[in-house]
Amino acid sequence: MNQPASAYFIEERHDPNETHTLSVLVQNEPGVLARVIGLFSGRGYNIESLTVSETESQKHLSRITIVTTGTPMVIQQIKHQLDRMVPVYRVVDMTLTKRAIERELAMIKVRGTGEPRVEALRLADAFRARVIDATTESFVFEITGNTDKISQFIDLMRPLGLVEVARTGIAAIGRGPEGM
Repeated sequence: MNQPASAYFIEERHDPNETHTLSVLVQNEPGVLARVIGLFSGRGYNIESLTVSETESQKHLSRITIVTTGTPMVIQQIKHQLDRMVPVYRVVDMTLTKRAIERELAMIKVRGTGEPRVEALRLADAFRARVIDATTESFVFEITGNTDKISQFIDLMRPLGLVEVARTGIAAIGRGPEGM
């Protein structure tokens, strides 16, 4: 059976999802993080990574770094909605500046003895991971770098006795002399 014809041509769009890193400068006061996160959850937006810390104690400012995914239209909508929030001073899309440095920290616990232990140490050296705790049966490695590097290191540790992983999420800052 044919559907009734419409007077309006509705173009079906399939824009690809993009991943963006947003830096949000906010007033450091109780409830601000909950309000920012509420904006995401209330509209069904996903957060891939979230870090927050006070950055300017004299001015009582905190920086929230959010990694999110969506179509270009959704990313634009997120930025506009964040910009309109009262405790938000500035929103910068670090992905669009193309001049951002992004890093993440992870602590990775690996259990092993014998050859797997030696291999874990060799790989840690190749990835510039530091041993921050060691027993006769396990290591805890600390590694910093981009997300792909950390994920690759974790994947290589899996068959060697990976026990546990703690990741900080992405922190980002722009290159050059200008501030946010």
